[in-house]
Formats: sequence, structure tokens, C-alpha cells
Amino acid sequence: MSVLRLAIPSPVRRLFDYLPPAGVDATVLQPGVRVRVPFGPRQLIGMLISVEPHSDLPRDKLKPALEILDPTPPLPAHLLKLARWAASYYQHPVGDALLQALPVLLRKGAPCEYAHEHLWRATADASLDALGKAARRQRELLQLLQEHPQGISSDAIRAEGGNTQLLKTLLDKGLAESFVHHPPSRHAGGKDSLLRQPSLPLNDQQRQAVEAINGADGFQPFLLEGVTGSGKTEVYLQTIEAVLQQGRQALVLVPEIGLTPQTVARFKQRFQVPVVVLHSNLTDRQRLDAWLKVREGLASIVIGTRSALFTPLQAPGIIIVDEEHDASFKQQDGFRYSARDLSVMRAREEDVPLVLGSATPSLESLWNAEQGRYRHLQLTERAGNARPPKFELLDIRQQPIRDGLAEPMIEQIRQHLGAGNQVLVFLNRRGYSPTLSCHNCGWIADCSRCDAHMTLHLSPPHLHCHHCDSQRPIPAQCPDCGSPQLKPVGSGTERSEQILRQLFSDYPVLRVDRDSTARKDALAQIMAQVHSGEPCILVGTQMLAKGHHFPNVTLVAILNADGGLFSADFRGMERTAQLLVQVAGRAGRAERPGHVLMQTMHADHPAIQCLVDQGYSAFARSELHDRHRAALPPFMHLALLKAEASRQGRAEAFLRAVRDLLERGGLPPAVDLVGPFPSTMEKKAGVFRAQLLIQSPQRGVLQQWLGMLCEFLEQQPEARKVRWTLDVDPLEMN
Repeated sequence: MSVLRLAIPSPVRRLFDYLPPAGVDATVLQPGVRVRVPFGPRQLIGMLISVEPHSDLPRDKLKPALEILDPTPPLPAHLLKLARWAASYYQHPVGDALLQALPVLLRKGAPCEYAHEHLWRATADASLDALGKAARRQRELLQLLQEHPQGISSDAIRAEGGNTQLLKTLLDKGLAESFVHHPPSRHAGGKDSLLRQPSLPLNDQQRQAVEAINGADGFQPFLLEGVTGSGKTEVYLQTIEAVLQQGRQALVLVPEIGLTPQTVARFKQRFQVPVVVLHSNLTDRQRLDAWLKVREGLASIVIGTRSALFTPLQAPGIIIVDEEHDASFKQQDGFRYSARDLSVMRAREEDVPLVLGSATPSLESLWNAEQGRYRHLQLTERAGNARPPKFELLDIRQQPIRDGLAEPMIEQIRQHLGAGNQVLVFLNRRGYSPTLSCHNCGWIADCSRCDAHMTLHLSPPHLHCHHCDSQRPIPAQCPDCGSPQLKPVGSGTERSEQILRQLFSDYPVLRVDRDSTARKDALAQIMAQVHSGEPCILVGTQMLAKGHHFPNVTLVAILNADGGLFSADFRGMERTAQLLVQVAGRAGRAERPGHVLMQTMHADHPAIQCLVDQGYSAFARSELHDRHRAALPPFMHLALLKAEASRQGRAEAFLRAVRDLLERGGLPPAVDLVGPFPSTMEKKAGVFRAQLLIQSPQRGVLQQWLGMLCEFLEQQPEARKVRWTLDVDPLEMN
């Protein structure tokens, strides 16, 4: 009389009990198999956690499950354990967390098999004579099967005009059979057959890094800190080569596949083995097929974004997290996990080395290296004969500015183009202008759904809120005073592109931002033009800072180096420094020397001075010192309790009531509450937001208390009137 204990994807933080389907022996079921169940008026896919001898509910109150979908679990036991641990740590409903670890089609109940795994063919002794002339459609179908002795899928039969409903008829008559088609096995061979191109020579620091990683005995986390252009990717490639020689697989996590096509291309050019790429641009079917190839060991290397962390490897050998500092490794809604942090847990469980690579490591990773938790490997020299770029601050106070460009900046661009080089102009603002204003009365184009200005775009012409995505036409006159004197305020990438085309009409100006690369292959076409080597100007946002190699760029012009100096978020300065260093690293990556010119209104700011004069490592040490004095991460562990409501003040009032109740009940001595207070942008997408900061120097104490907090909140009647979420280890304090 067994009971199935299931994790169901619902907002309720508990497990659900069901009876086994009729005729199913529950004792042979393995944890992790998918189960289709009735859930209210719907049917949902759940995951089996355990088989229990009894339930806390009366047996007559339990519903029977509808169907067991898998003979064996799609996820191996250790990844199931990791997903359950992550659900507990990030205080997320376990059913939703477990299903998030699976490809979309498996969440929907599709078979855990390839698209065309089951094929049809005619039996060896099948003959058209066995079918009467009246069975014309059956004869046509059998003839089609005979034309494909290697097998044909149901989809292909339909595409050829065949009637798949008649397959069972032919099967019953012994004229057709179904069989399972397995994809070709993974490449297996010696060292020479692994490589399509030979490895590049390493300098001393690269060689020491490769030897250290390849010499790791089981689990060992490495922080590979290498200046931009130091050859981190070559270190990855040669460590993976050693892993492949052992017949094992490599998992490489990158921030955004679409922004790092060169990284993917280098892997495919180097290795003569199957390389699978997992990202959001794949169809659900393509993603499942790729996922299955990796799980079954048919792909040697998998490169993917955040969610690829949960992809099972048949023979795990190494995990690499490239650009480990990037905030996109942290999910910002729903299941708010950090793929970077969970990769440490997974590597420990699979007993394989982990490499966290970056030119600008996060302060948390640097602190872990200082504490001896990670082994710190450093690449301080650029690969080959490339030299570090020369930094120069351009103080634009009291200087005339021409559409965001100071005259010395224009002159530098002119000189580098004239020498036959390429120039990268960096401005981290999309659109033509940050907003539109009335010159007469001061009206500003604000978003009606957010506490934000609407960005002016001219191609096509419209006002666009980049926070809630609302759009509206550009008004012909001021809605307040009726004046036609509407002027753009400030510069975005569109406006910079326009002025650069005017100033340098003899050279191509290529804009790279979310808008200009929205079309398929648009970014690849731009990159192809850049890599032709002809003089040109690249103007764009942080998309240009990630993973690109521009050997002919000798000048990086940063138009606004002050963007995050005075952020309300304590991580603002760290992010600004990382972005500036990353984009500056695009200059001088080959034989030609590089120059970085940064326009700033705060040339005497100590953080900028430290970054320019002493580099990112010195800046990070200084920032860590300040964080320690201020009791901020990594010296303090944080969680943000966020609330949203349709009426202003309701979310903040809810959090204030929660704080009062918690304090009356008594807080643990190591837990402090700060707030509540409105979010930095209080109104966003039509709702009003507030947050309560929870902090503790002891992670274990905080974790235990957060679990009790979630149970407490779920029992509060007021909690049903707002939408609340808990963000553990938040990266954004807004």
C-alpha cells in the first residue's frame, strides 16, 4: 500500500502525496522519474521524491497518479540532489526548482528521447502482394517504408503524404516494424584525432596554469585571473584536451552565447569532437536532442548559458565558468539561483576540477582565493607580443562637448583611423537619447508605468521604456504647454552613431547594441566586416565588452566613464570597474599598441585613479577593504525580502508589519533587519515595490532562519494581498 511523494511545480513549498497508477508496482520506481498527476482542474508533471509506506492524509483523500513517464530518472541522482539543495538554499518551491533543471519538453511530459528515435521500416519478408488492391493507402505506405530500408520517422512519413494511422495496421499484419535508432557514438581516438587544429604555444604563466589544472586530483576550484588578451581561452582549450584524452566530457558555462560567437567558434575549430551549444535561441526540440546527446555521452564538450549547469554528463571531467564575474549567471526572477556558485557544489559532487575565469574577478571569488578556498592562478601578460593598452583620462569639465564627444577625443579617433586602424567607441546607453524634454516648460517624457524616463529612438522613431518595454509615438508638441520645442537630452548609441557618421564620412560606422543586432545573424555580419581589417568605427554598449577579439582596434574611446560611480547599489563601483576594464581590453590585442581614452567629469575620483594607475587588482583590494569596514559582502551574507503591490505604500506597509511581527517574536542574535524602504525604482511595470534587507555574518544561521521566515509568511493572511519574493545572495539591490 505504497504512496508516491511528489514534487509538483507550484508556488506551494511542500511535497504532495498520490497513490500509484493502477497496475504499477511503486516499490520499483526510482526517485527522479516524472509522473503525470491530476492537480485541481489541470494535469501537471511532477517528479518522484520517494515512495512512502503511508501518508499523513487519509487514504481515501489521495488521488491516483495518472501515468509514470520514465523507466529511469532523466536526471542522475547527484544532480537531483543538487537541484533539491539549491531549492532549499534559495528558498524556492522544490517542485518548480526540480522541473527547471529539465529541458522544456520534459517539463511538459514529452518522452525522454530524440525527435526521431523511433523509426519505421518494412519487415524483411514484407510484400505488396500481401495487401489487396482495395487497400491502396496501405500499399502506398508499405512502398514508402520499403524505399527507406534504414528507417523513416513518423514526421517524415507525414511529410511524404503517408497516413501514420495505418502503421499499426501494417504492424498487426507483420508487414512493418518499429525500432529505436541510436545516434552515432561519441568520438573516441588518440590525441592526434582529437584536434582539428594544433594547440598554440603557451607562455610560462599559461603553461603553469594548464599544468596546475590538469594536475588536480579530483575536485579543486581554481580562480584563473588573466588580464584581457592574456590567453585564458587557450588555457581552457588545452585543459579540455587533456580531459578528452581520458575519454571524459567538459562543461563550459558562458554568460551569453549570442555575445560570444568567437569563443564557440574557437572550440569547434580546435576540436574534432562533437561540441553541443545550449542556449535560449534553440527550439525546445533542438534543446532536448542536444541535452540527450550530452547525457548519453555522445557529445564531448557542452557550451551553455546559466541553465546548462544542470545538464547531465555521462563522464564528467571538468567544469569551466568563463567571465565568472558576470551578473547574468544569477537568475533574477523565479528560481533565483547562481549558476557560478552552484557550479562549485556540482564540481565537488562529481569530484572534478572547476575553473572560474575572468579578467575582472568578482570580489567574492577574490576573497575565496585569499582565504585558500580557491587556488589563485594569474596571467599578468598578454599572449604573443601584445602589450597592455595605455590608459588616459580626459577631464571634460569646462570643455566644449559635441554630441557627447570632446574635441581631443574626436582628434584621437581621426589619428587612429588615418593610420589604418579601427576604433571602438563605448557608450552603455541604447537609443538616440536617454529622454526627450520640452525646451520651454521643462516637461520630460516619463514612463506612465515606471519611475523612469522613456528613451528616445529614431530608427524606428518612438519612445521606449527599457524597464517595462512600453512604447509610444514621439509627440509633435509638448503635452503640457503645446510648444513644438522638444529636444533630445543626452546621447545614446544611435546619436553617437549619427555624429560619428557626420564627422568621419569616409569610414564605416557600425553600431552594436540590442536594437541593431535583433535580426538573426546581424551580429555575425557586423563582426565579419570588423574582421576584414579595414578601418572602421565600432560604436556600442557592453555587448562589445564580452569575449570579442578585435586585433585591429587600437583605440577604445569611453564616452562616459562615470556611469556607476555614484550608484545606490554598493556593487555599483565594482561593476563600473569591471565594465571599464573589459571594454578597455579590446584595444591593442595584436601587434599594434592600444590606447584607451576615457572621458570623465570626475578625473580626481580615487576609485578611477586607482583603476587607471594601478589596475583592477589594486582596485579590488581597496574595494574589499572598504567592504570589510562597512560589513558588506563577502563579509556579510544578505537576503532581500521584496514585495510588490498595485497601490503605493501597500508593499512597504506589508514589510513593516512583517518586521514588527518578527521582532516581537524575537530575532536570532546574528540576524539583522534593515528597512523596509521603497526600491530604488519604486514603481516599475505598473506595480509599487519595496524591500526589507536581511543580513547576518553567519550563513548557516541566516539559512535556517530564512526557511522559518518563508513558512511564517505563507501563513500570513496579508501575504496574499501582495506578491512577495525572497532573493538570497542578491546581486542587484534595487
